[in-house]
This record gives sequence, structure tokens and C-alpha cells, in this order.
Amino acid sequence: MTYFLGVDVGTGSARAGVFDASGRLLGTAAQAITTHRPRAGFAQQSSARIWASVAAAVRDAVARADVDAGDIRGIGFDATCSLVVNTAQGGPVSVDPDGAPDQDVILWMDHRALGDADAINAIGGAPLQYVGGTISPEMELPKLRWLKRELPQAWAAAGAFFDLPDWLVHRATGSATRSLCSMVCKWTYLGHMGQHGEGWDDAFLAAIGLEDLTLDNHARIGTTLAAPGQPCGGLTDAAAQELGLRPGTPVAASLIDAHAGALGTLGVGLDAGTALDGRLAVIAGTSTCHIALTPEPVFVPGIWGPYFGVVTGNLWALEGGQSAAGALLDSVIARHAAADALTERAQAQGCRITDLIDAHLAQMGDETATLTHARHVQPDFHGNRSPRAEPWRKGGTAGLTLDTGIDDLALDYLASVQALAYGTRHILQVMRDQGVAIDTLVVSGGLARNALYLREHADATGCKVVVPDQEEPVLLGCAMLGAVAAGAQPDLPAAMPQMSGGAQIIAPRGGDIAAYHDRKFTVMQRMQDDYAAYVALMKKD
Repeated sequence: MTYFLGVDVGTGSARAGVFDASGRLLGTAAQAITTHRPRAGFAQQSSARIWASVAAAVRDAVARADVDAGDIRGIGFDATCSLVVNTAQGGPVSVDPDGAPDQDVILWMDHRALGDADAINAIGGAPLQYVGGTISPEMELPKLRWLKRELPQAWAAAGAFFDLPDWLVHRATGSATRSLCSMVCKWTYLGHMGQHGEGWDDAFLAAIGLEDLTLDNHARIGTTLAAPGQPCGGLTDAAAQELGLRPGTPVAASLIDAHAGALGTLGVGLDAGTALDGRLAVIAGTSTCHIALTPEPVFVPGIWGPYFGVVTGNLWALEGGQSAAGALLDSVIARHAAADALTERAQAQGCRITDLIDAHLAQMGDETATLTHARHVQPDFHGNRSPRAEPWRKGGTAGLTLDTGIDDLALDYLASVQALAYGTRHILQVMRDQGVAIDTLVVSGGLARNALYLREHADATGCKVVVPDQEEPVLLGCAMLGAVAAGAQPDLPAAMPQMSGGAQIIAPRGGDIAAYHDRKFTVMQRMQDDYAAYVALMKKD
């Protein structure tokens, strides 16, 4: 028998899944990962602990799948776009401002480098046009600039800087080959220039104060790159023992977690060879990423990309996103006075608190969507990633009353779900303005199990929503990488329709509901404009 292993390292856990050659999930497991927050805006992890969680999850998933570990023929990794700092010998270099040992990972959501991102944007440079015109503090160069200035001893001790997906491949195989996915999307490498260092813009790196990274043919950040799915070597004896797998098992060039979700979903329901035009992958979890693939480069202000070859083949990717999606909903619930009692009820009934909120909303009116005619949420609680590209933004709620009960919580929650849908609509709008016509949203991630989120996205955007039957599409995307690296699939475009499975479809309702959402969308955009005006008013001369 032939099986493939997908490993996904998210913000809070490492997950592993075993799939057969058809893409059927046989077993999955997860292990938690601890995040340290030493100061406001900081988020750090330990690569050693991440690997330990990966190893435990892999062993557990293989056991649950009840397969022979020797029959796993290929492995694919994905992870968040977090920065790993190692010595030349592979040991950890602390990124903690107080020197906490082993904390060598600056998490994607860490915003310590807000000022550095602003400085890089003020300096400018040709690579910025490939990140929507504005670099984000979630990307790696602002973080590296902060590290060099604020922790010079750590900077001097660092022998290698990795994006976390590439570090996982390195830890598994010993290879220093980096994936085009992470390096193009998060490091300003220009993938269309080549895979042997030609895509680095040394003048830009020098202009922003990171000329050190150009030394020795960019040895610390990546000399050789590979397209996702290309083999990067096999498991070392040590890694194989830790994972409980066969030494030499092929390991593929990795993906960022959202891009693995795009790979695992965009081909769902399509025949082999069908173009992916008109589809937007919405990978909705703690945050949300919106990924579209185009045959030619398209430049969209405020949208990351165009990125060459970062998901599959010779296609270009555009990536929008929301820095807080599931995290926004969690926050809205947690801060409400009615949340504790409702949480206790959910625990007693063995369900999620959102299940109870959904049921309560259904009792509040014949048409749930229009309950929020007087409640509006501006959803930028953790900044606006796309398309405004303004990480300094904060959120807000309009239409509050003195009510502190479950009715009020339900309205806050519904208005927040709708606000996320309007954020997706805004991303679609700016893409369409540049000729990228999207009519289908393919949704995966934790919020793909939220029926309210799916319905509001269909109605608010006017797009058909496709929800894959596959329980773990992100892990499936990684398994596709492993299948290609092992030679079981000729390439990723062939693997996508063959391994993706079926899907459910939600159609937009149109009519009065669409007109209602048009008005609500206008309200949210006006709230965003008003917030920017408040910030301007409060600035010191």
C-alpha cells in the first residue's frame, strides 16, 4: 500500500494526517504548541518544542491510521510564516528581548516590527510592488531589521534564518533548500527571476539596512530554492527515528499553511486540466487568507503578490487576508458579559458556544441576517491586512445599548461574522477592479464548519461558496506535496483534482438580502474611514 503524510504547523498546534493515494484521510492527530507573549505585540515560540509536537502528532496519526509506517512514501510540511533563528550549528538563538532560552521563533502575528515595516515602506524599492506596494510587519524583513537593531548579539550569533515551513524541511532532511512559497511571499524574493539566488534584490536589502544578508551568496537566508512539491531530500536517520518513519522517505519543498489550504481545495470538483480562474481560496481560521491564481501577473494595490510559482506550476498568486477572523469572533464573545454563562451551558450540553448563539439567533427573527440593521462592527481589531494594508488600525462597534444579555451577544457575534464577509467583499472588489473576476469562494479551515459564516459570505459577496467534503484540506495539500515528491503524482496540477474529493455548494440568495448587505458594506467602509479620521485627530503636532 502507498500512503502520504501531511504535517501542518499552525499558530497553536502541530497536526499530522495520513492519506491514501486517492486523498482519503485515514488518521489524524494534533499536539499543542505554546506561545510566549513577553510584551504587548510580541509572540514567540520554541522550534524545539514545535518539532517535539510534530513528532508526537506524526506518531499518533500513523497509529490512528493503522498503517505500516514503512508504507508512507512521501511527506509534505506547511507552517505559519514565522521566523526561525538558528546558529550555524542548528541551535536556537533567542529572539526574546530578555534572552529567554530556546525561544527562537518570532510568530507571524508578532507586531514588534511595526516601525520597521513603516521605515521599509518609506525607503521603498522594486520588490515592494510584488507585495501589494506595502510590506507587512507579519513578513520577515521587518522582523529581521528589528532583530539586527534591538538584539545585536542575537544577530551576530545567527547562522541561518528560516521561514518556519522551510525550517521543518531542514530539520527533517538537513537540506538548506528553501521553498519558493515562503521566500517569495514573505522575504521579497522574486521567484520569476530564478531559483538559484537570482531573485534577491541586493540593492533593496542594503537600502533597508540588511546588507549583511547578501554575504556569501545569501547563505543565511537562502541560496537554492525549489518549487513546492519538488523533493528536498529524504528523512535523516535521526528525524526518522523521532517521527517513527522510514529513513530516506522523500520530503517535499514546503508551503505556507494558507497556501497548503489553497492547494488542497482549489481543485475540488474540477476535472483534470480545468483552469482555476474565477476561484478564490478562503482559508479561514485564526486569521483568514484569500488566494487566487492567475496565468499572468496582476498587480492589485493592498493585495500581496503577484507571487510567481508559490502554489503550483507557472501560475501567479494574489493573496489577501484578514489578520483576525476566528480570533476576532473569539474576542467578541469573550469580552461580553453573557459569555461565561453561555459557555457553561455549552459545556454541559457538549457543544460549541457558537452553536448556542446560532440557535438563539434563529429564534430572534424570521430572517437572521437583518437583525443587525442597527448593530455594526468594524473588524480591524488586529489591523487591516488587505486591502487597506494598515496594521495600525483597531476595531469598533456601533449601535450598542444597555442590554448585557444573550440577545446582545448574539447581535455582536452576527455583526462580526458579517463584517468578516464584508472584508472578503472588499478584497474581491479591488481584485475585480484590476480584472481578476471571482465568482466562487472555496472555503476551508475552522470557519468552514460555521454555517453562519458560510451563508453570510455567500449573501454578502454574491459568490457561490464551495465547501470541500474533505475534513482536513490543509493537511491534504501537504499530502499532495508528498505525493509529488515521491513520484506518485506527476505534478501538483495533476494531484489537485485527483485527490481533492467532492464538495457542498451554497448559493447566494440575492434580492432584498443582497441589497441589505450592500448597505451594511457601505456602513463598514464608512466606519473604517471614520476610524482613520479619529487617528489623524489624535496625532500630536
